[in-house]
Amino acid sequence: MSGGNLPVSGARLWDSLMAMARIGGTPKGGCNRQTLTDLDGEGRALLRRWAEEIGCGVTVDRVGNMIIRREGRDPARAAVAMGSHLDTQPTGGKFDGVLGVLAGLEVLRALHESGTETEAPIVLVNWTNEEGARFSPPMMGSGVAMGLFSEAEVMAKTDPAGAVFGEELRRIGWQGEADPAALQSLGAYFELHIEQGPLLEAEGIPVGVVDRALAQLWLDVTVEGEDAHAGSAMGPRRDAMVAAALMVQAVEEVALAAGGDGRGTVGRLLVTPDSRNVVPSRVWFSVDLRHGDPRQLAAMGAAFRQRAGAIAARRNLAVSVTDFWEFPLTPFDPSLVEALRVAAQGRGLPFRTMPTGIGHDAVYVARRVPTAMIFVPCEGGISHNEAEAITPAWAEAGLVVLADAVLATANRVPGG
Repeated sequence: MSGGNLPVSGARLWDSLMAMARIGGTPKGGCNRQTLTDLDGEGRALLRRWAEEIGCGVTVDRVGNMIIRREGRDPARAAVAMGSHLDTQPTGGKFDGVLGVLAGLEVLRALHESGTETEAPIVLVNWTNEEGARFSPPMMGSGVAMGLFSEAEVMAKTDPAGAVFGEELRRIGWQGEADPAALQSLGAYFELHIEQGPLLEAEGIPVGVVDRALAQLWLDVTVEGEDAHAGSAMGPRRDAMVAAALMVQAVEEVALAAGGDGRGTVGRLLVTPDSRNVVPSRVWFSVDLRHGDPRQLAAMGAAFRQRAGAIAARRNLAVSVTDFWEFPLTPFDPSLVEALRVAAQGRGLPFRTMPTGIGHDAVYVARRVPTAMIFVPCEGGISHNEAEAITPAWAEAGLVVLADAVLATANRVPGG
């Protein structure tokens, strides 16, 4: 396949993915290349070398975002950007984030080799700390660039070992001088990513055209009971763990009742006093609720609060449910979504239009810049796991759709 008149190479993209995967490769075939580690620095250096080999300029901003630029005929035009991230989870895979960065590099390589000129400049961005595995919250680089986090708060974040984000960024040599906010002037942004879900593979569809990001509501839940000896009678107990277990079940039931885009997850749970022979007096857990309809999401939150309160009252316990974070429904740019549909149709590639229920840098970028995403399948929907896998054919399908849409957008007549 080739993207438009571009001689993009699926085989070279695959080779690049495998070369990057060797940096931080794990015995089980995954990757541990967490943000701002020495291995992250090594991966960044490889990307910079590849970009400079094809004559692209590489700049780095103050939070470490890498910006790779190929000039167009009209440097005054807003650049068309591609991007994702190179950092991984501690037991991550080879493709989450990395596919989007290296597919963007392959588009730039094909432009260089063919001598193709575009009207608008083309930019590739490697965003800092998308994963949030070492420093929380996730999507820090894009969040700062789009004005959702301040530089100061991000630079002061610490990891579980006490290392400071800003100090680690400087230590590995990847703090630049460019202003992150300059990325708000991009004219368009495309992000290719593995689905991290099972739908495309199950339906035999190689391309997902992502038109929106689901709204999200994160809650903190604390259940307060009473310590007791594990040998004490069952009847009088005020067991916070049992009540919390029922509330966790309620999260699932609320999400299933919402149907369609409803999602509900409990990802963390902390028990006090955390002793084998003590009835727990306190349990804290996180709740992550998502839906494509903000009204339905609000109803899910209200339903869970009601269920949690009823469980606590029935079991003579106290519960508090507090808001931690809320993420609005984020529609992607209709013209860029259409450009992806046209690209897939032009390649004869079956596709489905779908939302993302997962946060990506594109979701933050969409607050300030016209944005759209492409999904390709991943085997079994597995991601954030060393077993994460895609096929070369799926990678190439995403690559050609990305290439065609970027080329068409960069050459689009202003106002057209």
